[in-house]
Amino acid sequence: MVNKMASANSNLGHSLAKVLGIKLAYRDPLGATAEPVTRGESTFSMGTVDTYSYNEPEPTSVDWIREVTPSGAQIGRYLINLFPFITWIGNYNLQWLYGDLVAGITVGAVVVPQGMAYANLAGLEVQYGLYSSFMGVLIYWFFATSKDITIGPVAVMSTLTGTIVADVQDKYPDYPAHLIASSLAIICGAIVFMMGILRIGFIVDFIPLPAISAFMTGSAINICAGQVPTMLGEKAKFSTRGATYQVIINTLKYLPSSTLDAAMGVTACAMLYMIRSGCTFAAKKQPSQAKTWFFISTLRTVFVILFYTMISAAVNLHRRDDPAFSILGTVPRGFQHAAVPTMDAKIISAYSSELPAAVIVLLIEHIAISKSFGRVNNYTIDPSQEFVAIGVSNLLGPFLGGYPATGSFSRTAIKSKAGVRTPLAGVITAIVVLLAIYALPAVFFYIPKASLAGIIIHAVGDLITPPNTVYQFWRVSPLDAIIFFIGVIVTVFTSIEIGIYCTVSVSAAVLLFRVAKARGQFLGRVTIHSVVGDHLLDNDGKYGSFGTNKTPSDDEEHHNRTIFLPINHTDGSNPDIEVEQPLPGIFIYRFSEGFNYPNANHYTDFLVSTIFKNTRRTNPHAYARRGDYPWNDTGARRGKRVDDSHLPLLQAVILDFSSVNNVDVTSIQNLIDVRNQLDLYASPRTVQWHFAHINNRWTKRGLAAAGFGYPTPVASDGFHRWKPIFSVAEIEGSASAAAHAEIVANQREQSQHKTADIESGLKSHSNTTAFETDGIETASENSEVIREDKFQRDITDSKAYQSRRKVALVQGMNRPFFHIDLTSALQSAVANSSNEIPHTD
Repeated sequence: MVNKMASANSNLGHSLAKVLGIKLAYRDPLGATAEPVTRGESTFSMGTVDTYSYNEPEPTSVDWIREVTPSGAQIGRYLINLFPFITWIGNYNLQWLYGDLVAGITVGAVVVPQGMAYANLAGLEVQYGLYSSFMGVLIYWFFATSKDITIGPVAVMSTLTGTIVADVQDKYPDYPAHLIASSLAIICGAIVFMMGILRIGFIVDFIPLPAISAFMTGSAINICAGQVPTMLGEKAKFSTRGATYQVIINTLKYLPSSTLDAAMGVTACAMLYMIRSGCTFAAKKQPSQAKTWFFISTLRTVFVILFYTMISAAVNLHRRDDPAFSILGTVPRGFQHAAVPTMDAKIISAYSSELPAAVIVLLIEHIAISKSFGRVNNYTIDPSQEFVAIGVSNLLGPFLGGYPATGSFSRTAIKSKAGVRTPLAGVITAIVVLLAIYALPAVFFYIPKASLAGIIIHAVGDLITPPNTVYQFWRVSPLDAIIFFIGVIVTVFTSIEIGIYCTVSVSAAVLLFRVAKARGQFLGRVTIHSVVGDHLLDNDGKYGSFGTNKTPSDDEEHHNRTIFLPINHTDGSNPDIEVEQPLPGIFIYRFSEGFNYPNANHYTDFLVSTIFKNTRRTNPHAYARRGDYPWNDTGARRGKRVDDSHLPLLQAVILDFSSVNNVDVTSIQNLIDVRNQLDLYASPRTVQWHFAHINNRWTKRGLAAAGFGYPTPVASDGFHRWKPIFSVAEIEGSASAAAHAEIVANQREQSQHKTADIESGLKSHSNTTAFETDGIETASENSEVIREDKFQRDITDSKAYQSRRKVALVQGMNRPFFHIDLTSALQSAVANSSNEIPHTD
């Protein structure tokens, strides 16, 4: 019944294709007349080889739907992966708790002063920084795939939020700043959350490290420049949100207006650097006490802020209404601004143009940091799940008054070095922040603003890429170093948002340029030998002399192996080695950057031009008169014909698809056009196309749909005499004769004892019966090209395979020009080539 239904569907499909004019078998010379190919049968064979034949099935549309449709198990894993803590919370123990307590408390002591300082960057009151810090660390652990990352206010995002808030308030002055920041967090969080749910975290991979470094460096310089006037207490008021170079000029211009705040700011910043340097020096001198010095260095921010708060309280205790220098003032206790965020359409539309930059900032710093610390600490993060974590944190944070938050570099580094064991350490940090919100507002009143500015400058200074790293960029890829400097310069002379767009755009443009201008390589053949020290490793495992003029025996030839190198040595191989052309008129071409619509023309233009330059037209009388030449053909100039008789005829093209994973309609159509062009050039002969190292069955299907994979028929007499060559492999695994031979050969070479040649069975002669072939080779690139009339045998009649070995075809007989490697492709091309010039009238 099933067969009848399949047959009915097939008949219906063929009838519909006929009505619509669809060619089901494009350029398939046997498609209309040959009977269906079944397993164990080849349309190109002269007989049937039931045991060893294999026809490779083509993938169907149903296969594609099945591949992209998630199964029930995959859906279950997807739901479980949304809450990664399920996989480890059951194993939680006291040792983990101790590490999380230490790290959580340490980070909590740092996040409190940093959160308040970064709120100033966002143009908000300091309590909003505490709200954002609390919600970030409290929620993240539910969705975390990184134990080290700490979500909260960060300098760059805070600065960008402050710019957006200022721009919106220019249009709507009566709208509170914290409501603008909260709505921005909701929108950004929703966008990032949806990206995580859809599992498109791979999108951050399109932003390279130099672009991220440029963005971070430029932003850090911008933030530092904007905080210097506050640290110096300059009375002259000017915008610190303009271009960085303008802020620096204005800071120097109004330097004489500095006040006593400079004493509280500059000395606080200097003290932070001195404590860190002293602790680093002490840790080197006392390695056994390195952990102690690390915690002292980590708590330097807490010590400095408490020290200057104590000085401020002593100075301003009796002059609260007229302090000697700028202080924070009243900080409300608890969550005074907890409420449902106000989502005003006009406010959202006012900053909608800034959303792409805000989303990019939320993502790239967090993912870059989490990936880096994951590698350092030997675990892998899931970028898509991190998107979910960031999104949920920013969706729920505004309900307590939070503004956009993401991963922090400095706090993540501290958390990692403090010995954090699990993401649950964030709960400990949340408790510390909660205590600060309820127990310390009275102390916060006296915190000097200049000291907070010094803390910000010290914190973001670590974001500046050091010169040694930039030098490494230059050593690895000069173009990446140029991208870095472009990003920094644009950020300094414009704004952070433009700097973001610039670095991303330049990186994308460079990627597209590299793909579009990718140039393949023509390969040639080189025979190599194994050499130990200054001795040649002979076939019997002994060491012979290398470089002598004696003629190698057949056994020594068998021990040699063939590799393929670029003819022009662009891979850095020794230019003294002469790379041989495979055979006159046969070209091996390797793609370097995939094969898709951006680079298809560039590849094939180079391929065709090189072929035309190194071959001659098959029919020299194709253009009888000078006027018959195409206008752009240089074949005849001033009545003189170019003498190209020394050049070979075009025989075959071998394409190495090792770097190609997918093809598209444009690239396939480009190959079709080139095939037609070369067929005209070689007319009345046809050019054979061979393909090696095809890694994707959908790529095979695309090529086969365009008529590749089997011989091209000659227009006059159909197929000329064709000799198929197939690759076979043993199917008994580790028990096979080949596996045993490899073990014996390795032992023989190690012990240097002469043993019998276990491959002698391959040399037994047998008559050709089932189909004519020029040789059988295993799936390897180590065998020499087998010429015509060499090793004539039939798979089924070979005594070696009948008596001792079970073999099978590696790839399908129905696509004999799709080869497992370059060696088999070259063997087939050589066996089916002819240097004879066809007779022309």
